[in-house]
Amino acid sequence: MTKQKKLLIWILWLLIWPTLIFYIYQVTAPIVNLDGRWFDIVSFGILMCIVSLFPIIVGGTPIFFIHGISFAVFLHFGLFAEIVLTQIAVCVLLTKLRPGKDQLFRIPANLTLFLLTSIIGAAIYYLLGGTHQKIVDFTFEQQFPIIGYILAIIFANQVLLHLLKMYMTSQRERFFSKSLFWDMLTSGLTIPVGYVLYLLYIELGAGAIYFVGIPFVTFSVIIQNYFSSQRMNNYMRRTSQIGHKLTGKLNVKEVLDIFVEEVSKLLYVDYAYIYDVLNSNESLTLIRVMGDTPQGHHTSFHLKKFQGISGTVYGGGEGLYYKNRTKWDMIFPDPSLPHDAESIISVPIWRNEKVVGVITVASKRKRAYEKYQYMLVEILANYLAVAIENARHYETTKQKSERCPLTKLYNYRYFEEYIQQLFEDMEAKGLHEDQSLILLDLDHFKQVNDTYGHESGNEVLRELAARLENTFPNEIVARYGGEEFVILLRGKGKDEALFHAENIRRVISEEPFELKQHISDIGNPIKIEVTASIGVATFPNDCDDPRELIRHADRAMYVGAKNNGRNKVATYEKVIQM
Repeated sequence: MTKQKKLLIWILWLLIWPTLIFYIYQVTAPIVNLDGRWFDIVSFGILMCIVSLFPIIVGGTPIFFIHGISFAVFLHFGLFAEIVLTQIAVCVLLTKLRPGKDQLFRIPANLTLFLLTSIIGAAIYYLLGGTHQKIVDFTFEQQFPIIGYILAIIFANQVLLHLLKMYMTSQRERFFSKSLFWDMLTSGLTIPVGYVLYLLYIELGAGAIYFVGIPFVTFSVIIQNYFSSQRMNNYMRRTSQIGHKLTGKLNVKEVLDIFVEEVSKLLYVDYAYIYDVLNSNESLTLIRVMGDTPQGHHTSFHLKKFQGISGTVYGGGEGLYYKNRTKWDMIFPDPSLPHDAESIISVPIWRNEKVVGVITVASKRKRAYEKYQYMLVEILANYLAVAIENARHYETTKQKSERCPLTKLYNYRYFEEYIQQLFEDMEAKGLHEDQSLILLDLDHFKQVNDTYGHESGNEVLRELAARLENTFPNEIVARYGGEEFVILLRGKGKDEALFHAENIRRVISEEPFELKQHISDIGNPIKIEVTASIGVATFPNDCDDPRELIRHADRAMYVGAKNNGRNKVATYEKVIQM
C-alpha cells in the first residue's frame, strides 16, 4: 500500500475516532448507571483482553472471540462501555500481533473499524426498540432487537473489512471469503455464550464473569490450536506437493525455478537466494535470486565461509532463523541482503554428509516466520538437494543419449526423432511450412586420417562442428555419422537453403583447419585445406515424408556434388532433372 494511503488512514483516524468517542459518551453514557459496578466492568475488560490474546489469522485477517463478551457488556452497561472495552481489547490484539513499521497503519484502521461496527450494531438495536433494562423473558419484542444487533455486528464488520481491503490493495476483493465464514462461525458460537453470560450476571453478579470466562478462554485456546494444527497440516501438504513437483524429469534450471516459485507461494517471501558451494575455494556462489541484492539483480555474487548469514550457515552447517533485523544485523552483517529485509530463514543444503549449498529466504515484515516454517524450509532443502542431484544425473544421461561425445552436436538418433516429431506436429496443426535440410560430407576425409592420424581427423571434426554452430546458432545441427553433418533450416524455403548451403561451403573451404595433434615430423601445428560436398532438399517441394527429406538431401549430395567434382552444392531438384 502506498505511503499516501497510509497517511490518509492516520489522518481520518485522528479526525473521526476522538470525535465519535466523545459524541458517544455525551449521548449514551447517562443511559446506564455505572455506580458501584466498576469492578464488574474491569472484570469484563480483563476477560476480553485475555480472549484477544488467542486470535486466529485467516487470509491475513485476525479473528478473535470477544463478540459474546462485548455483547454482554453492551446489554448491561451500554454502548460507551462496550466501545471502550472493545477498543482496549483490539489494542491488546495488535500488541500480540506486533505489526512492523510498515504495518502500523493497521492500528488506526482496526480501531476505527471496530468503533464503527459497535456504533452500527447499537444503532440497529435501538432502532428495533432495544433497551438496557433487564431482559429475562424470551418474548419476540425483547429478542428481536438482540437478533438485529447480532446480525448488524457481523454484517457491518465484514462490509467495513471488505472495503478496507479494497482500499489497501486497490483491487476488487471477493466478499464471501474464508475469513467471512470463520467470523460468522465464531460469532455464532460465542454470542450465545455471551447471552448466557448476560443472564448469569443478572443472577450472580461479577462471579458469573469468571464462571463463564474460564470456558470462554478455553474455547478460544481450543479454536486457536485447532486452526493452527489445520494450518500446519496445510503447510505440510503443500510442502509435500512441492517435493513431488521437484521429482520430475527436470534440468537444474527448471528445478531452481520451480523451487523459488513454490517457496514464494508457501511463505511470505520478498527475497530468496540459493547458493552453490564452490569446492575449489570453499565459497558460496549465488546461482538463483528472487528480488534484488544490494548489488542489483544478478547471480554473480560470492560469499566466503562465515561471511554474513548465508556464509555462517555454510561454515557452521546449521540453519539460522530470525524474526527481527535488530537480532542479527550487528552479529551477521550481510552484504547480500537488502536493507529492508527483516525476517530471515537460512538453512544448509546437505548431500552425502556435506554442505553443498545454502537457501536463504527473507521478508520485509517483522515476525513473518514461525518456528515450524523454519522446519518446513529445512525439509524443502532436503527435497532440493535430491532434486538437483537427480537433475544433474538426468542432464548427463540426456546429454549422452542426444549428443555426439566428440563434437557435442546432436547425434543422428536425436535428429531423426526431432524431425519426425516436427512433421507430426505440423500435420496435427494443419501447417504447411517450408522445411529445408542441408547434408554435407567432407571430401577425402580418409586421407586426412591416413596422413595426419585419427586425432587430427577428430580435430577437424570438432572444428567443423564449431563452425557449423557459429553459422547456424538458431538451427538444429547434428553429426549424422562419420564425417557427415546435417542442418535443419526450419521455416526456410529452397532458395534460402541454397544460399546458406553455399555460405557454409565457403566457410569450410576458404579457411584452413589447424592440426595440433598430427603425426608428421613437423612439431608445430600445421594447417590443411578441407572441402565438403553438400546436398539440399526442401519440403514440400521435394518430398512428403521426413525420411524422404533426409534421403533426398543425401542423394543430392552424392549424385549432384560428389560425382561432379566435390566442393559443390547440389539440390535434389537439379539431381532428378539430370
